Amino acid sequence: MNDIERQVHELYWNKDDNCAKTMLQCLSTAFHIPLLPQTLHAATGMHGAGRFRAQCGLVEGALMFTGILGAKQGLTDKQTAELCRIFAGNFTERFGSLLCRDLRPGGFQPSDPPHACEALTVQAVTFALENLKAATCARRA
Repeated sequence: MNDIERQVHELYWNKDDNCAKTMLQCLSTAFHIPLLPQTLHAATGMHGAGRFRAQCGLVEGALMFTGILGAKQGLTDKQTAELCRIFAGNFTERFGSLLCRDLRPGGFQPSDPPHACEALTVQAVTFALENLKAATCARRA
């Protein structure tokens, strides 16, 4: 089990965090940028818009963190928004959609196993981390 797999598993199974909070915390750890408690509170209903199956919380968490990272690195709002646009396109190309209803076609059913998106989350966190590192390295060059 690698570090991302361990962290995702712990956040899902020990803290029962949703996908958006998990994404935020994994990226926070990787970039050594602490999160304020209200940031995690803001992500409380971001797992498909409170299970409505709208935009995926994995995407929302990554976009929120992009804003945090952009501010930390002195990017303008316009530059940060462009990074978000690029990420959304890359995510769609890699995973096929930004929507929870597409990424989790069965929705949220009482019969689902706990944390059914754990494997997808590991893939999405790894993907987001690679994209953010590439984007921030390209900005510094």
